[in-house]
Order: sequence, then C-alpha cells, then structure tokens
Amino acid sequence: MQALSPNVKEILKIKNNFPNLSSKKIEEIYKTINELGKPKSHINMITKGLLCKQIIVPMSNDNLNKFMPFLSKYIVNINRALKNIKSDTIANFIYTNHCGLIITSNKIASQYDLSMIENYIKNTNFMNADDIISPHLSQSKSYLKILGIPYIIKETNTLINSSIVKSTIKSIYIFDNIYIVSKPHIIKVSPKSDMVIIWANIWNTQSSSSAKSLINRFFNIGSYITTIQGVNINLGISQCKNY
Repeated sequence: MQALSPNVKEILKIKNNFPNLSSKKIEEIYKTINELGKPKSHINMITKGLLCKQIIVPMSNDNLNKFMPFLSKYIVNINRALKNIKSDTIANFIYTNHCGLIITSNKIASQYDLSMIENYIKNTNFMNADDIISPHLSQSKSYLKILGIPYIIKETNTLINSSIVKSTIKSIYIFDNIYIVSKPHIIKVSPKSDMVIIWANIWNTQSSSSAKSLINRFFNIGSYITTIQGVNINLGISQCKNY
C-alpha cells in the first residue's frame, strides 16, 4: 500500500477534527495553516486551537433546518451585532453536527459575545427559542468519583441508583451549571460492602474550572456525607466527542 503524502495526512487530520465540514472549508483551513509559516508538525496544535474557538449552540433539528438555508444572511448579522457591542470576535463560518449549530470564530468568545449570539439566534424569525440551549465554548470531559454513599438509603430502604444520584446532584448548589455527560455508574466498593462508589462524567470548561470547583467538596445523600474526587479517564465509560 502506498504511503500517504504529508499533505494528505494533514488534510485528514483536519477532517478528523471537523468531520462535518465540506471539502472546500477543509481546504481553506489547510491553506490558512500553511500560510501561517508554521512547521507542518504544528498542525495538531493549530487544529486544537481552532476547536477552542468554536461556539456550540445546542438546538433541535427543526431549528437547524430553519436556520441553515439563510446561513449567509445570519452570519453577516451575527458579525454586525458583535461589532455593535464593540467585540473583536468575528464569526468565520458556521456548520452543524450532532451537538447543534457550530460557529467557528477568530478568537475565543467572551461570555458577553455568547450572550449576544444567544439573543440574536433566539430572536431570529421562525426559530423556536424554547428548543435553543445557551451557547457555550467547546468543552472537554472530566471524570469524578463520589465516595461515602450507602448501597441502601436507610431513610427510604431503597437501593441507590443513577436516578437518585442525578436528582440529588440537581438539588445541590455546588452542582449549579454542571452537566453530567451520561448516566452515573454505580459500583460496590467490594462484593460484601454496603457502600458504593459513583463514577460520573461532566462537561468541563477549557480551563477545567468546573471540575476544580467540585474536587474535595462534600454533600449529603440522606444522613451520609459524601466526598468528590477527581480521577483519570474511566475506560469503561464510552467517549462522546463534543466537536
């Protein structure tokens, strides 16, 4: 089998990072990277930087279908609105993937930028604002384990389950604005133990501030005091890309 040329390898790396982009857009990114005059070994760093500049706007497929036909008009209006608030952020191009609407910008957007974009999109004609979630920057995943939880909740004589864990987390202030990626996994400390460990994945910010705010914190489940610890990637939990 013939080896791939360095140029083809670079293009494939870009495509892997931006699976929903058209060939034309991939070519534009490739040309931009090479025009920067950086050594080709820097392509991973550059594409990672591009991902950090993505604004994700989760919304329903119905909203996406209404938004995309007028994309050229909306991107002009978004940039005009950004300019009006004296922002240096510019929306370069927009596409969609499983996360929703993806806006790639020239720099990492501020919270003020995100609020303006949210307001514009929600007030666009024919869009259902209730099916649009607040925009956020591309995120990574952090992995947490929660210790000190009984297998049976004494007050209710109920076996601990993921629904109880999720409802408890939603009711505690330290978890405000924390989003659990998937169903928490519950594992007994040992076959004969009456205590369990909860493994949970959360969406984190680029600076990991969400996870840092939780590690070594305590909260109650019933009369039990639990503690949160950070852990490495749990290979038993499936990975979901946020790009």
